[in-house]
Amino acid sequence: MDSTLACLAAWMPRQRWYAGKGRLPSLRLVSWWDLPAQDATVRTFLIADEGALPAVLYQIPVVSRSTATVEAHPDHIIGSPEPGTTFIDGPFDPAYSSALLRLIVEGGTATGPGTTVIGQPSRPGARRAGGAASVLAGEQSNTSLIFAAEEGETPIICKVFRQLHPGLNPDIELSTALARAGSSHVPPTIGSVEGQWPDTATAQGTFRGSLAFAAEFLPGVEDAWRVALRAAAAGDDFTAPAAALGAATADVHVALASLFPTHAAHREDFEATSRTWQRRLAIAIAEVPAIAERREAIDAVYARALAAEWPSLQRIHGDFHLGQVLHDPKRGWVLLDFEGEPLRPMSERTRADLPLRDVAGMLRSFDYVAGSIRLDHPDRSPATVREWVRGARSAYVEGYAAVAGVDPVAQEALLSALELDKAVYEAIYESRNRPTWVTIPLRAIARLVERPAPVG
Repeated sequence: MDSTLACLAAWMPRQRWYAGKGRLPSLRLVSWWDLPAQDATVRTFLIADEGALPAVLYQIPVVSRSTATVEAHPDHIIGSPEPGTTFIDGPFDPAYSSALLRLIVEGGTATGPGTTVIGQPSRPGARRAGGAASVLAGEQSNTSLIFAAEEGETPIICKVFRQLHPGLNPDIELSTALARAGSSHVPPTIGSVEGQWPDTATAQGTFRGSLAFAAEFLPGVEDAWRVALRAAAAGDDFTAPAAALGAATADVHVALASLFPTHAAHREDFEATSRTWQRRLAIAIAEVPAIAERREAIDAVYARALAAEWPSLQRIHGDFHLGQVLHDPKRGWVLLDFEGEPLRPMSERTRADLPLRDVAGMLRSFDYVAGSIRLDHPDRSPATVREWVRGARSAYVEGYAAVAGVDPVAQEALLSALELDKAVYEAIYESRNRPTWVTIPLRAIARLVERPAPVG
């Protein structure tokens, strides 16, 4: 097993989903389980990286094949822990992808040391396993497989969670509840994989949590980011699509408020939110020192929001932006990925929150359209782009208010603080992943502290 851990330790830092960029992992094997396959060994490892504080638990599916039979795909080869044996990153091998989907659509159980894994179909017997699988490119924290449609069926997207946490993943929880309630703004669900594994922090006890989630895939559609970016670059009016997106957001919020408990904001909510804002701000200042000069002004915006009257708290999307929405010509706007912000602890992502957080996230996303055009098309008139963004933001809020019955503009102090907190989050993300983009959130921070913004 030492050779397996050494092989994984050399490979993991090169993966987009690995959280410990810039350092070598310190790995410990927690458990594993096998899935049936005809021509290979399909084993999923649970590996704790104890070099992180707190330790991070990773799910690493591996297909083991005879080296002589493996074609050269260096990007997907993990390594050779034993002479004559090659490890392949599971999602890129059909032995794993087909075994995983069978587990989801047909149900079943797999076991390993202290571990039980269960496939949970959303609609048992409703469909067959899908066709050939391909890996969706560009993801950061998970790995998604797209299964081609078989005759009479629709394609499937299956998300494999790379970092594991105790509890039901909110993407599964919220998406499944909305789909069962008949919402047209989420894809129909196919099923999930849940597991029980040893507690990584103690010698006793177990955790339960989510391992994978499958839903119907909408082929040939674009996400709202691409739709909006193309419209802004061409100078096309986007107010009608933005208003429809606002209405879809509100419709999902109304549905979630009816499906899950809500509660009036109380002192603990104010204190928890303040701690989150301050923790994030401290991280941002440490990683992006330019923010420090605005510390007092940022604190003033936060204090004004904490003194304002708050609406009831409920379950929300939690990481809402244009990239989390698809435009289907038949269904309209469809929301995806209800996991919440990857940088927030799972305990925060699964509790009731402010619906305005999602509104603020989408407003920031429209601002990102302007920032992207400024970087990629410096010849474009900044005034023209700003006018496009103002129109989209205003239309989005108007569409939201028409369905929700609550005007976000009337809660300007809180909305501005949430938008500012999102910009602080973006500064951290960009400094770690796309340093040339950090100017986008820095400009937003400057604007939001100098004149807590009207929406338009």
